[in-house]
Amino acid sequence: MVNKRAVMKCWVCTRQARGFGHADIRFLVGCAARYPVDWVFCSQRCQRCFHKLYEAGVRLLNRGDVRISVKEGDVIDPSEAEMAAMRRCLKPLGEAANEVGMDRALSTYSQDEALLLINAVVTTYVEAMVQAHEASKYPPLRMLGHDSYG
Repeated sequence: MVNKRAVMKCWVCTRQARGFGHADIRFLVGCAARYPVDWVFCSQRCQRCFHKLYEAGVRLLNRGDVRISVKEGDVIDPSEAEMAAMRRCLKPLGEAANEVGMDRALSTYSQDEALLLINAVVTTYVEAMVQAHEASKYPPLRMLGHDSYG
């Protein structure tokens, strides 16, 4: 049996976390709630972005203005930020496909050529999502303590 190590994902951009975390100092040292295990980050940039949104969320909760109900079906539709990030991927994808050869079928691409396309899309998408989070005034719903998102 293969031992598969769980890969922690960055809370902001979902890339692999790389040792940046969060300690919730509202809780005492030794309390498990002080160290949320899923609040980990790939970089200081994502960590700073999270803390900016976290601070805004705490302010909202302290005001008592949070009146959000979340219902989620079986299929998750992309958010406006995700759709915008996907649209931003079109130009880099086209440029990478043009470099490989637009007249060729995808099935004829070598592994390196396919990875060139994937890298263009993934890098652009992740960058766009981080920028969207950095520009956000309010945190995503998952930070506001709702448990109906799964």
